[in-house]
Amino acid sequence: MPLYETIFITRQEISSHDLEKITANFSKTLVDNGGTIVKTEQWGLRDLAYPIKKSNRAYYTLLGIDSPYTAVKELERRLGLSEDILRFMSVRVKKLSKNPSAPLAKNNSYNEEAAEANQRQED
Repeated sequence: MPLYETIFITRQEISSHDLEKITANFSKTLVDNGGTIVKTEQWGLRDLAYPIKKSNRAYYTLLGIDSPYTAVKELERRLGLSEDILRFMSVRVKKLSKNPSAPLAKNNSYNEEAAEANQRQED
């Protein structure tokens, strides 16, 4: 089956519990239509480059999908109908990476560098 990466951004006002429910609901949509979720990443609350629907910050979520086109089309239809979703984009890819995406890798390297700096200060 074709591989896709879908990213969607949700309103800042929703709770983390609601964000997990929204992600699970969209994942269920894909599974019900014959697809599978290979990877799910929560990038957290991030600043937007410009205001979208009067929001300056939003939660980013990335889904790695192994699914037929019809399932992705249904997912996009439901993403467009949801009031909590500010924007979304699906891209067909040749291969899904098992490694963390760039924003997560950047945060992890920053956290590792901060931990090393704290350890050096203690020594």
